Amino acid sequence: MGNSKSGALSKEILEELQLNTKFSEEELCSWYQSFLKDCPTGRITQQQFQSIYAKFFPDTDPKAYAQHVFRSFDSNLDGTLDFKEYVIALHMTTAGKTNQKLEWAFSLYDVDGNGTISKNEVLEIVMAIFKMITPEDVKLLPDDENTPEKRAEKIWKYFGKNDDDKLTEKEFIEGTLANKEILRLIQFEPQKVKEKMKNA
Repeated sequence: MGNSKSGALSKEILEELQLNTKFSEEELCSWYQSFLKDCPTGRITQQQFQSIYAKFFPDTDPKAYAQHVFRSFDSNLDGTLDFKEYVIALHMTTAGKTNQKLEWAFSLYDVDGNGTISKNEVLEIVMAIFKMITPEDVKLLPDDENTPEKRAEKIWKYFGKNDDDKLTEKEFIEGTLANKEILRLIQFEPQKVKEKMKNA
């Protein structure tokens, strides 16, 4: 890349991001300028990512969830995100096509990166999601999903799996597409995220 420290976004990266996301050239260039302001090295660390994420959820603790989101987008596993990885992360979590979002959700839930999801991995992500739900909102959840354990159990039952079974990416995507309840249960309420992003 070589020019990541200069103030302009390279033409190749700009074209690739426009092709793969719904963002305009103006949006991308303006985000790149603010990205460089916050991350002069041209890379964002997990800590920086967590503090940006925390701004969207001031009343809760999004640290664990942000770590998992960061891990799922650090495609070259170098412990940082460059601008391209960062924008793709933004796109996938806010504007991506359903299948793309589900591929990303699979990588989010595949905590150990072995290509399958276990019930414990589902519980780990659901616990991170619960840290982002205010106590008042938890009270509004149905009885069978008002704790991380109950919600993980409900998700696992929808997939028709036994406790020690594994879930492949294909099963995860097909099962979620076939059952909107799974989609609702595996994600943090996206409406709240969208509202917070609009007001940020």
